[in-house]
Amino acid sequence: MSAAGFWPTLNCRGFDVQLTQIQNQIREAATRGAQLEIRGHGSKAFYGQTPLGEPLELSGFSGISSYEPSELVVTVKAGTPIVDLEAALAEQGQHLAFEPPRFGGRGTVGGMVASGLSGPARASAGSLRDHLLGLTLLNGQAELLSFGGTVIKNVAGYDVARLMAGAMGVLGPILEVSLKVLPLPVAQATLRFELSQAHALNQLNRWGGMPLPIQASACWDGALVLRLAGAEAAVRSAIQTLGGEEIPDVLALPFWRGLRDHSDEFFVGAARAVQGGAQLWRLSLPQTAPVLNLHGEQLVEWGGAQRWVTTALPAAQVREAAASHGGHATLFRSHDKSVGAFAPLTGPLLRIHQRLKASFDPQALFNPGRLYEQL
Repeated sequence: MSAAGFWPTLNCRGFDVQLTQIQNQIREAATRGAQLEIRGHGSKAFYGQTPLGEPLELSGFSGISSYEPSELVVTVKAGTPIVDLEAALAEQGQHLAFEPPRFGGRGTVGGMVASGLSGPARASAGSLRDHLLGLTLLNGQAELLSFGGTVIKNVAGYDVARLMAGAMGVLGPILEVSLKVLPLPVAQATLRFELSQAHALNQLNRWGGMPLPIQASACWDGALVLRLAGAEAAVRSAIQTLGGEEIPDVLALPFWRGLRDHSDEFFVGAARAVQGGAQLWRLSLPQTAPVLNLHGEQLVEWGGAQRWVTTALPAAQVREAAASHGGHATLFRSHDKSVGAFAPLTGPLLRIHQRLKASFDPQALFNPGRLYEQL
């Protein structure tokens, strides 16, 4: 597959002197045979394999390029803090519906896309990839490339923009992103149920077949917590249907914020366990998967589709448990990632990844090994 099959018409979009400086750094590194670590605020340096290379700083490349609230589209530079973008959206009664984690307010838009992480509402609102309309990045020749667009219905050519979601920057530094945004819910409510994980999974699967405005769910330590969102009448009706204990907003909002930003009690405990030699795993499974027989603390999100497990079990056992139920496991936090952070690829998939890497970054400048050792 040649690079010519991917490159669209270049679009400079009025980028300033800072862009030239970034391009010069890439060209200079290529001349020396150096490698570059793409860096925003460093909030996700723990994620994926250990960052390597000279820093290519993008944190100063920030700001909202354009925002059309009536069109539900915003275009923003990659170094923009997520919290700054969300503040601007909130002024117009809108938000990023997939709730990306902000990691103490340090997360940037570029890192958000590169990591591909979504928050509690992902099961109902879709993932980051579903809200990504287009982006601009630099390739290994420091050429400026634009993919996708700024409209929701855009199917022309390869859907290259979405390849960048979760690519950990190995294909090149993202400079600007266009995202779909949505109105904030009119009404919200949080319900709590005393349920075992097995019973909670059964209930979530049953409720999933009903017309209920369930926006997010979390099951941990014998309790299931639901967040309802939508029209006032729909939320009130669902409360009557579901029962449970309604949690006041003064308690519920910090809980969901902590779950989203990984500052909740479960993640704080996981961080302590990692310091002691355990690992925090993120498992992606079918929602109908049963309780996993894995020793350690477990937190279940997304109606059962995302399982967090803090354990000292061998990686092979965790990955086999996920694979046996049609899923995969990511080593999210650990001091030792010699087993690989992400689920190993089959031979054909690895070759596709390698060809993509060679097309975008033939000298392997960007984020070496951050996604897979072979990239």
